[in-house]
Amino acid sequence: MVYKSIQRRRPFRLDTVAAIGGLLLALTLFPLRFFASQIYLNTVPILLGTACALYLIALYQENARGLPTLPAAVSMTLPSLVLSGLAGLVMLTVLQGTRTPLFFGVASLLGTLLLGQILFTNDQTFKPGLVLLQVVLFAFVFRFTALYVTPGYIGIDIWTHVELTTAILEEGSLGAISHDKHFASPLYHLLVASSALLYGVPIRTALYLSVGLVMPLSILLVYAGTNLLVAQRWATLAATCYALASHVAMWGMHLIPTSLGLVFFLAVLYALLRVMRIEYTFRDFSLLLLLSVAVILTHQVSTFIMLVLLLAAFIAQIVFVVGPLGLDRLDTSVFRAKKPVNLVGLVAFNFGLTIFVWSLTPYREDSFLATVLSFFTQTLEESAGFLNIASDSAADSTETSTETTQTLLEQIVPYVDALGFLFLLGATFVGCLYVVHRRRAEQSVFTLLLAAAFMLVFVLGLPMFGIRNFIPTRWFAFLYAPMAILGAIGLRTLYGKLSPALVVSVLLIFVLVFPGAMIFAAESNADNPVFADQHERLAYSDAELTAAASIGELTGSPSGSDIRPDQRLHTDHPYQTLISRTGVYPSTTAATVPDDGVANHDYVVYRTTQSTEATFFRDADGNGRIEQITRDRICRPDQAIVYTNGEVSMCTPSPASM
Repeated sequence: MVYKSIQRRRPFRLDTVAAIGGLLLALTLFPLRFFASQIYLNTVPILLGTACALYLIALYQENARGLPTLPAAVSMTLPSLVLSGLAGLVMLTVLQGTRTPLFFGVASLLGTLLLGQILFTNDQTFKPGLVLLQVVLFAFVFRFTALYVTPGYIGIDIWTHVELTTAILEEGSLGAISHDKHFASPLYHLLVASSALLYGVPIRTALYLSVGLVMPLSILLVYAGTNLLVAQRWATLAATCYALASHVAMWGMHLIPTSLGLVFFLAVLYALLRVMRIEYTFRDFSLLLLLSVAVILTHQVSTFIMLVLLLAAFIAQIVFVVGPLGLDRLDTSVFRAKKPVNLVGLVAFNFGLTIFVWSLTPYREDSFLATVLSFFTQTLEESAGFLNIASDSAADSTETSTETTQTLLEQIVPYVDALGFLFLLGATFVGCLYVVHRRRAEQSVFTLLLAAAFMLVFVLGLPMFGIRNFIPTRWFAFLYAPMAILGAIGLRTLYGKLSPALVVSVLLIFVLVFPGAMIFAAESNADNPVFADQHERLAYSDAELTAAASIGELTGSPSGSDIRPDQRLHTDHPYQTLISRTGVYPSTTAATVPDDGVANHDYVVYRTTQSTEATFFRDADGNGRIEQITRDRICRPDQAIVYTNGEVSMCTPSPASM
């Protein structure tokens, strides 16, 4: 390690100022933990300060010695170990009948071996093609083992989309869903329906052979986009980090329009980087336009996220045309100097088409655009406010308890779920500092920086003010794409600048912790949660599926308008979504179970999962919470059991009590 001379230190460069500003911002945000209890308020300031400190250390060091690498024999053995481990995962799943904590532990180890091949092998033994093959196979095995052992489907919204696709198949027309908001964004349903007709298979198989197959392959788009900016080793790192990401894995198992929208979004991101990095042709720009239209016709939330990306690219264009960052001083050894791409027409077209389509989309007795604007206005008027932190259903259960009444596990689990994201966010901060250097800044990397920043506002910023109208949990998988690319750039920066001892420590922690943190996060194991006491299982057994169908036969599956308020069916969440969304009994909702009390409903459904795993009920104040209840707290002794199969029971008013 050789320290730079005083004369060569330039403390007032933009990246230096940004790093110092990041440190000051971290110090400013740190006291917020004393005003509100929220995981990101507790961790992001520390993470930001650490990333800025590491960058400043790297800024004034030069690594004069090579970093230690694995012996060639070990490096050449790792691919065989990974492939053997993947075969072991398949055998383990078949033998155990589900993905158990042992499965996730082995998968975490394989993820570590994948990252180790990228970061700790020399140039002679590093084979990017072979590593990419392992990454794609890992993604296939990790997702399809869950799909294989799960009866029915994984997730909540999927049941609605299967019903919509079935309606299209039965009527042979898109008019079958003309009442639904997906009527104006039907690509997902048409793809699955056409696959079912083409292959001559049920909808479930058609879904897996279409959207299910595309999801793991879309990882290659992240690699291709990153490779336009950096060398293959770091492009492979970005693709691997993206493949391991928890929310990305979730949309590879919970296959809904968000999944297909994510695929098209990644294609848009690649096409956008491509036109910014090469001397593009009309064909390249036409492809970008076509892909953006595909997103609009697939999913509304994906469309909004894509518009944020395009807006970031447009602002990056303005910065380099009229702003202080010119291309005359660009370091061509880092990025090739290229005139900014004019995106005015593309942005205007997509915003205009989106507004037009949303204006024609039916949603809750009005257009989708009018309804969404109405919801947003209502939120601003009624519940928005600084540190008025809103949370999703998974976190609501912890919000209702004070810290003193929480067990150690309840306090740790949220940090386990967020740890992988936080590790990648720290690498992203370093990557952002690297690309704001005036000699490295250009439109493509600034687009990634601005897109990540804007998306973080929607994911982390607006919820701090009680605004969750934009469904921030849907954004993570999209956000992981620019984060993975910038994170790879950030780790490359530390790799080449920090002293060997420090860089090995940083990379080793990342390699050992990141895969396991992502794989043990709730989104990666929704089919069989590792922390079953803290996270609901979004998959059902054969008995639970059979019970739902039998309840429909028993009741005649009445329409919602035929059910009186006192005839509403009550059970836990998420089981109530299965019963209502499949049309078995449309008027089904979560049961109210007071603390240490019993449910006071006439028609209820009990399943043994309610006593053994995490399920949601409402308390007397109407707040959702996780609770494990005994059978007699929901199916009272004075009720009659009209259906049971050992795992699921339906209870109604007893004739003797009427």
